[in-house]
Amino acid sequence: MIDLYYWPTPNGHKITIFLEETGLAYRIKPVDIGKGDQFKPEFLAISPNNRMPAIIDRTPADGGPEVALFESGAILLYLAEKTGRLLPTDLRERMRALQWLFWQVGGLGPMAGQNHHFAKYAPARIPYAIERYRNETNRLYGVLDRELAKSPYVAGDYSIADIACYPWIVPHADQGQDLDDFPHLKRWFESIKTRPAVVRAYAAGAPYERKGPDFSALEREILFGQTAERPDAK
Repeated sequence: MIDLYYWPTPNGHKITIFLEETGLAYRIKPVDIGKGDQFKPEFLAISPNNRMPAIIDRTPADGGPEVALFESGAILLYLAEKTGRLLPTDLRERMRALQWLFWQVGGLGPMAGQNHHFAKYAPARIPYAIERYRNETNRLYGVLDRELAKSPYVAGDYSIADIACYPWIVPHADQGQDLDDFPHLKRWFESIKTRPAVVRAYAAGAPYERKGPDFSALEREILFGQTAERPDAK
């Protein structure tokens, strides 16, 4: 059984997609990041970076003590190795998939995240920042589009590389991107969108989706005002 500490963000969706694709038994432990659940001691014991997702694998493959992990890329790699699924065993194909996994966690995710922040959540509109991150997101979409011109999926066969990238393309409109500008990316996106496991993964997160008005002042402080001193320690 996998305990998944989760909130329906792109990084959270990565893990539910993998779990649904492989049929691993899991239970969601909601971490409401707008309310500050990420600062609770029991969560920090698993994820010292106070970020979700995180997991506890109660039944690791070696039969030893439970395994606790944070960081979505590390979790995807661990689960792929646990199941022997969605990561090639051939050396070169494996490295191809892993380089695109790390490309996502080091580039697409952070840049699209800054794009979202300055376009939607920053208290003041800063044209330079908005343009900077929209353009960089556009560049990364182009990189992905060119790669997808070579094969149906990011790294050949469907893998954790696709699972990592897809949730960050879902909010393309909010990122100021038009998928019609990226035909190979659009074809890939539409094919993944209809996968039964992906549909189930997003349905699993639906009960936790934010409803109602934009973030309150307190939620903004919790989400965007963090320093080395935790907000709950003030």
